[in-house]
Amino acid sequence: MDFNTLLKKAESVLNPRKISTDSWAGSVAAALLSEQGNIYAGVCIDTCSGMGFCAEHSAIAAMITAGESRIMKIVAISKEGIVAPCGRCREFMNQIHDDNINTEIMLSEKKIVILKELLPYRWDEARNIK
Repeated sequence: MDFNTLLKKAESVLNPRKISTDSWAGSVAAALLSEQGNIYAGVCIDTCSGMGFCAEHSAIAAMITAGESRIMKIVAISKEGIVAPCGRCREFMNQIHDDNINTEIMLSEKKIVILKELLPYRWDEARNIK
């Protein structure tokens, strides 16, 4: 499956809106392809107190709920276009399955990298760096 399918899925859930006095949702949407070939999507929830979470976290939570943890490909978008995962999302992907370090991440229409490129000096490998 190519990234165009994931982009279309993310676009289908992108829906920026205010959900309460101090909270917003849907300004970033993400879609991922699991090892079993399933697509999971999610949106961000932004709160003033920092309890919200990113769209990637939301899509990953849906995948985990369905009993999977290996991400093959992932992309996140906003109204402005494709967005790279933040550091928290990168680390989250790394920790939920050992092989996710090889997850393909779309950074732009022309740039796809693997997670290892975005986490070159991981904390869990620091003891092996000489």
